[in-house]
Amino acid sequence: MKIEGYVMLSVAAFFGAVLALYWFTSYEDAGALMLLATAALGSLIGGYLYWWSRRMAPRPEDRPDANMAEGAGNIGSFPDTSIWPFTLGIGLAGVGLGWVFGAWLAVMGGGMVLTAFVGVIVESRRGGVV
Repeated sequence: MKIEGYVMLSVAAFFGAVLALYWFTSYEDAGALMLLATAALGSLIGGYLYWWSRRMAPRPEDRPDANMAEGAGNIGSFPDTSIWPFTLGIGLAGVGLGWVFGAWLAVMGGGMVLTAFVGVIVESRRGGVV
């Protein structure tokens, strides 16, 4: 994970340099703010990956003396397909659009958000699709 952390920190440094160049050549606020957010998000992910790479044992991909057999086997557990993330997204979009079109849409979106939260909790407790 150290390589991935370095890559994302390099992305953050690149966008930080572009931000400095952009700001001192244009003095434009919106583009500078977007570049700042991009650099901040890159440093957030890169810092997290680098932080974990220093606290966990090296993976076979990170060690130069590893062979192919060490990387074989189970990789991890992956969740099944679920409708609840989609429901949560639609509900949050409804809540956001409620600021524009009226509180009635925010109430409907809030209901969908609560339904999605309950669905995710019930699905995770049962271990299958609800």
